[in-house]
Amino acid sequence: MVNLRDHIESNPDVMLGKPVIKGTRITVELLLRKLADGYDSGEILGMYPHLKREDISAAITYAALVIENEEVIKAA
Repeated sequence: MVNLRDHIESNPDVMLGKPVIKGTRITVELLLRKLADGYDSGEILGMYPHLKREDISAAITYAALVIENEEVIKAA
C-alpha cells in the first residue's frame, strides 16, 4: 500500500487547501476526474511527466479513505 504522506499534502496556501500531489499544484480531484473521463495512468503521466504512478495510486487511495470515513445521515 502507498504511504499517503509521501504523496499527498494539503496546505491552505496551495490550491485553497485542497489535497494535492506533494510538491505540485495537481489536485487529487483533477487526477480522479481524468481517470473518470477515461484517461489511463499512462496518459496522465504523459500529460504530467513529473508525476509518478505511485502519485496516481495515492490519489485513488486518498479518495477511497475519504469516502470510507464519510458520515452518512439517513434522510427522514
